[in-house]
Order: sequence, then structure tokens, then C-alpha cells
Amino acid sequence: MAKALVLEEARSLSLRDIDLADDLGAEDVRIAIDTVGICGSDVHYYTHGKIGPFVVNAPMVLGHEASGVVSEIGPEVTGLTVGDRVCMEPGIPNTRSKASKLGVYNVDPSVRFWATPPVHGCLTPSVVHPAAFTFKLPDHVSFAEGAMVEPFAIGMQAAARARIKPGDVALVTGAGPIGIMVALAALAGGCAKVYIADLVEDKLAVAARYDNIEPILIPRDDAASVLRDATEGWGADVVFECAGAAASIRTALEAVAPAGCVVWVGMPVDPVPVDIVLAQSKEIRMETVFRYANMYDRAIALIASGKVDLKPLISETFAFADSIAAFDRAVEARPTDVKIQIKLEHA
Repeated sequence: MAKALVLEEARSLSLRDIDLADDLGAEDVRIAIDTVGICGSDVHYYTHGKIGPFVVNAPMVLGHEASGVVSEIGPEVTGLTVGDRVCMEPGIPNTRSKASKLGVYNVDPSVRFWATPPVHGCLTPSVVHPAAFTFKLPDHVSFAEGAMVEPFAIGMQAAARARIKPGDVALVTGAGPIGIMVALAALAGGCAKVYIADLVEDKLAVAARYDNIEPILIPRDDAASVLRDATEGWGADVVFECAGAAASIRTALEAVAPAGCVVWVGMPVDPVPVDIVLAQSKEIRMETVFRYANMYDRAIALIASGKVDLKPLISETFAFADSIAAFDRAVEARPTDVKIQIKLEHA
């Protein structure tokens, strides 16, 4: 039995003991969890009890953005030792699947992803995880930053999908946590400037703390017009749609330059209209993002290099004993909050 933050059902959390399978396999490591970030999906499971086809039908431990310390290693593990500071990629594919063999394991239908029903998450003092999906943190990268690698990897996936060319001008629609992560990844990937659009001024103010990120407040300003004015009428070389709203999807197609690229990152709750003729008339390229694949080592390298600073995005840190309060704070969705984290204490 282990103490964990358990989602009993929609709107019902408890911090209690629960029986979790924790046998250490030959290629696994045991990790003492240090820091866990709260993701929008965690909050959605808390408030609604489901996301699309993934329904919480039994008590489930939450959390999938984590860092910690290796406390035990399996007999066949190489490259990791007890005491290593690490972060963990939460999605474990079937390594024999066609998706894995093609290198796109993120779209493996049989992937087991922490805190996605029926798979338990990591908001518990100790977890067992495959060594192949456990990554060592450089000494100067904090546990808090390590727990930010997971959402930043989504930004990295989006930037890689865009095939950014040095000097590109980009637009990000949506200044939530993922939108800001995408903007930072786009800059690190070679964009000269990234414009970011949102309806909430406080969210834009967080993003605008970074050099070369320019805020666009909707509806005071029209994002497509701003991008045309900034590019002598051409438009954005790349648009990252991160809001998942019908209006911003339209904006993405209006703002992108001819022969440019739109990367769909945000996930609409319901189907939305897409103006295919507008996309065709510009002969744009469209890419989609679902989580990430082979991005953790790259994300850690960028954070370690100092080219990407995620520390300003950590809004508040709660003790493990206050995990329910942390989730209630996340549910508030304060416009100045980006990432709420929970820190576990070990004797």
C-alpha cells in the first residue's frame, strides 16, 4: 500500500493509501518522486471524470509530469544508477508495435500513459518505470524544471513538426501553458519572433516577459492583420494553433503566409469547421501534434543550455499533504497561473 492522490470519481479527490503494483522488472527503475506538475488533463479528469473515450470508472492516481531520484535499479539497467536525479516520460508504448518500429510510438494505440484511465499516475512517493523512458537531469537543472520537461516536450514536438527555418516569424494562438511552451520551443528552434494571441491580458503578460515574444490581445487587435502588418503583407511563416477554438482555427488559416505551415496543437472539445478552400488557395502545409516522441533528451538539453528558461512559468508549489488544495487552485484557472506543482518530501 502507498499513499497517493486518488481521483475517486468526478469532483472527488482523496489523499489515501492505495494498492499499486510496483514490482521491479529487470529493465525498470524505482524512483522516489520529488515534484509533480498539474496538467490540464489532470484537472479535466478531476472536474469531469473523463476526456473523450477515456472514462474514470475506478479510483485512479493522478499526475504525469514528474521528476525524482532513482532509488533502485533492475539487474539489466545500464546508464542509470541509484541516486541519479531524473525525469520520466509518462507514455509507455508496446515496443514491438508497428508505431514503435516506425519511430512514432506516441500514436501507438496500446500506449500506457500515466493518469489516463485505467493507468495510475505518479502522485505517490515512489513509482516503478522503464529505464528506457527515464532521463537523467544535469546537476544544474532543478527538480521543478525536470517536472516541466513533459509539457515542454509538446512544444518541442510542435516546433519539430513545423520544420522551422532560421528567421521565421510565427504566430501562436492561445497563451495557456502549452501555448507558451510552444512559443519558447519555436524561438529555440530558429524563429526570429513569435507573436502570441489570447483573449486574456494577464496570460499574455506572462508570455511577454520573454524576449522576442509579442502579445496580441483579442479582440482589441486582429491577429491576422497584426501578422500581415509585421511582414509587409505576407503573413506568418508558421502558425501554431494551441487554443482549440473555432475562432482561433479560422485565425490560423487567415494569418498563415502562402506556402506556410499551420501546426494543430490545441484539441477542440467538439468538431469545428475548417476552411479547406482558404488553405488550398495558399497551398499551406498542415501538421498535427499528439503528445511527443523522442523529444525528452532534446528538451532537457535545451533547458540545460540556458536557451530556454521555464522557471518563470512555475506559479505556485504545494506540499504533497496539500495536494487537494493544489488541484482546487488549478481548477480556479487564475489568469496569471501557468503551472502549479506539488513537491513530495522524503525522510
